Amino acid sequence: MDIVIGSDRLAAAAIEASAGSRDELIRKDIAPLHKASAPFLRSDINGMCEMAIVTLLQATAYGLPVILLPITTLGRYQHQTLVAMKDATVEDLAGSTVGVRSWSQTTGVWMRGFLSEDYGVDLRDVSWTVYEPAHVAAFTDPKWVTRAPEGVKLPVEFLAGNVDFGIMGNELPDDQRVRTVIPNPAQAAEEWSVRNGFAPINHVIAVTESSAKESAGTVLAAYDGLKSAIDAARQPGPVDFTPCGFDALRGPFTRAATYAFEQGVLHEKVDFDEVVERSCAALGVGRARLGGRTA
Repeated sequence: MDIVIGSDRLAAAAIEASAGSRDELIRKDIAPLHKASAPFLRSDINGMCEMAIVTLLQATAYGLPVILLPITTLGRYQHQTLVAMKDATVEDLAGSTVGVRSWSQTTGVWMRGFLSEDYGVDLRDVSWTVYEPAHVAAFTDPKWVTRAPEGVKLPVEFLAGNVDFGIMGNELPDDQRVRTVIPNPAQAAEEWSVRNGFAPINHVIAVTESSAKESAGTVLAAYDGLKSAIDAARQPGPVDFTPCGFDALRGPFTRAATYAFEQGVLHEKVDFDEVVERSCAALGVGRARLGGRTA
């Protein structure tokens, strides 16, 4: 069974925990990690895959045969991801152009959710430009979103001043001219997370439904190994960036699903309890086995 995961430490933990199970876990190295999502969803990769939460939400909405394994491999504050090349405020967004790698990119979904919910921004008053399609082939961008020409990259366009603002995480250019737009973004992000009781999550683990049904023992052993490794490395703080187990994921998963639906990233709502039931049914276990309360 394949496993695609970015962290060497977590990959080793999953492989070691599942040793002796029916199906051996074999790590596939794919970089950058998000490039694994499309082949995984096409079933070119069969097993387990670290995946952006919004990609999993879209896959669920379109009925693709993947399930959630409730492990968060990456969570982070997001308020710092809205940037400009000069001093600017949220009030300057209306009528401006904003670039984001993909309309379905998880970082963008979180940031747009904050802007709409907490800062009163009408997303349709902004001219949005995206540069890549979604990993889920069936999805098409909303009609009010513009796709950049093939081959054009957001960081280059941003530095050249061809968009007024950018929403960027790991791809943010290292340039002294870059300014964050949200005032005191670290403080704003922490206050948001404390107020809501969770931090934004980016990456979780997805499992092909066939692997879950045929090799449940391997998947469950990998879950135990991953959870133990993440728990051991967890740092004290106001919120948990790597929640594991269904109960711990309910808050951030549900909010991400709400934001995604409101922004046209999902064509239908995704219910967390239905996702939990699908995972448990495929693995043949109750909710408590994966950190959930009995319904």
